[in-house]
Amino acid sequence: MAALSAKVIQNAFLAQDGPRTRHNPRYTCDFCALNTRSMHSVQGCRLSLADTSAKWLNTTSTAWISFGKQGNISCNATQGASDVLSIDKVDFLKLQNGSDIRGVAIAGVEGEPVNLTELVAEAIAAAFAAWLLNKKKADGLRRLRISVGHDSRISAHKLQNAITHGITAAGHDVLQFGLASTPAMFNSTLTKDAINHCPADGGIMITASHLPYNRNGFKFFTSDGGLNKTDIKDILERASRVYEESAHCGKQEQTGVVTHVDYMSIYASDLVQAVLKSAGNKEKPLEGLHIVVDAGNGAGGFFVDKVLKPLGAVTDGSQFLEPDGLFPNHIPNPEDKAAMEAITQAVLNNKADLGIIFDTDVDRSAAVDSSGRELNRNRLIALMSAIVLEEVRFCRAANLFHITLLLVSN
Repeated sequence: MAALSAKVIQNAFLAQDGPRTRHNPRYTCDFCALNTRSMHSVQGCRLSLADTSAKWLNTTSTAWISFGKQGNISCNATQGASDVLSIDKVDFLKLQNGSDIRGVAIAGVEGEPVNLTELVAEAIAAAFAAWLLNKKKADGLRRLRISVGHDSRISAHKLQNAITHGITAAGHDVLQFGLASTPAMFNSTLTKDAINHCPADGGIMITASHLPYNRNGFKFFTSDGGLNKTDIKDILERASRVYEESAHCGKQEQTGVVTHVDYMSIYASDLVQAVLKSAGNKEKPLEGLHIVVDAGNGAGGFFVDKVLKPLGAVTDGSQFLEPDGLFPNHIPNPEDKAAMEAITQAVLNNKADLGIIFDTDVDRSAAVDSSGRELNRNRLIALMSAIVLEEVRFCRAANLFHITLLLVSN
């Protein structure tokens, strides 16, 4: 047994992928020179933190790290040990949330232990690939292309890396989109763009919608749309078997190829073209309209610069566009009272014609008119129905309708 020392950098400092908080310390281990925030993956190592202990695993060692009261760490490891993982028992079916998967990905909230770990995510990704092969009735030799995107949550990068590993270790290719929206992930299975390797055979969106910062989860797509409850149960049952087998087989070689694609630019451009077409190919159909966006620090900030401005809209007063997985301003939920008050006030303060607010992964939205009246759910449907029935196309109301319809339908 080789005795190794490790230390905690107790004063948290600014990380490139997140703000300074007590949840974002960095840790350094002398054994593999890992320097990372808690719960993140770097260079193949995994550090999974609990209140008083952590388990350290990499390709050449298995180590147990104990945290003392003063933050000191003692680390015992065996160099050259076989890469066999010791994993906890996981009830995968408890991760099912209807047609989604959701769990706790970040430690620190009392009574909410982490159950969506990187190893769990890897198993789910491999299971989805196997499920997708079966759905497409393809033989085991076919390489799938699966797109992976995420919202602004602070656990997004570690889960993206885990999902990517699970897919590539199963022999399939990954299109990494980075920050993305849920509608875009579905759209990636329809887009025909050979240069950017689309369409994807399937897509995985890493999100937990409007839930608190410590949660995360997955939504899955094929060209037929989202998966149903039965599909999710099937995938989780497969994942449970993959997870158990990984304890005996160790780390698998990654044979799949990872390609980074700026898909959100493609998606936004397609949205702009759709609005232009529906507006009779008018060059700036939203010119003269003042539209304020509240992205709630989620993934929807791209709408301002990549969709609304190219269409001619004035967007002064838009707020909370920068991704921040701690959601410091309000819950990113169009059905939340405080969130709706925030967009309403922004519309009134800026004397805007329209306000639009998104949830974290941009698959739900609400609107506020110039007087501050909410246009949500039934009101939006009624508005769209009235305009469609009258076949109004080129007036100011129609321009408002076009952008509202596009945002809601996507």
